[in-house]
Amino acid sequence: MRLAATFALLCLAATAQDNQLTPAERESGWRLMFDGRTMNGWLDPAAKNVPGSAWTIEDGTLTTVLKPRIEEDLISRDSFGDFELEFDWKVAPRGNTGLKYRLQREIFVDQSTVKLGPNGFEGILGRELASKASDRTRLTPEGKGFVYTVAFEFQLIDDSSHPDALRGPDRQTGALYSMIPASAKPARPAGEWNHGRLVVRGKQVEHWVNGVKVLEAALDDARVIGGVQKRWKPAPDILNDLTHPKPRGPIALQHHGDRVWFKNIKVRESK
Repeated sequence: MRLAATFALLCLAATAQDNQLTPAERESGWRLMFDGRTMNGWLDPAAKNVPGSAWTIEDGTLTTVLKPRIEEDLISRDSFGDFELEFDWKVAPRGNTGLKYRLQREIFVDQSTVKLGPNGFEGILGRELASKASDRTRLTPEGKGFVYTVAFEFQLIDDSSHPDALRGPDRQTGALYSMIPASAKPARPAGEWNHGRLVVRGKQVEHWVNGVKVLEAALDDARVIGGVQKRWKPAPDILNDLTHPKPRGPIALQHHGDRVWFKNIKVRESK
């Protein structure tokens, strides 16, 4: 009996190690997207033309750096069509991030060239796409910028105190951001680890939080189209990207100016 209990504990420890796959996961087609030590598999901002410093590796996690010169998401090297993704995340108190998928384009904005005007942030991006005034390679040594990724977003946020979460359920954890709210609230409080699962099959998507399916929808659902049209009217190119999306795209971990952490990121593509 004692030997059996010891063996059970050893098995449990083997499955609980961070940033590793079990033999069963490997056999069933899962692969790691983060090994806990390197940026392999990701487009490291530090290696880009005009290096950035928005992300780093800390204690086996991918984590954001506050107030970087260029605020940008961490984007996967590979693109994905139909797939399952699992990941662990936590946000600092009042933190905000997201898991973005089916990424359609990146928009670099040099903050010294920002054209202020109507329609807030969406208007800024619309005017940037129309004028193409920003160029990362021309960013001055003292300049600052940000990169916006056009994609669908699995929202991850401190629901209790972040101002955006307080605007409504379509901006709270598990939502398809600004489009469809989550159907349940199983997320743990800010500062605690949560487990996410994303399933994408054609236009069908599922968002899971801590083992609970909180959203099932289609990317051409009327609520998605309505949300895109409502938000992105000032940026017609983005509106078109999200109403007629490419069927494959990278995954991105969002930098929204707050401390957030990710680990145990693994993907299984459909055959």
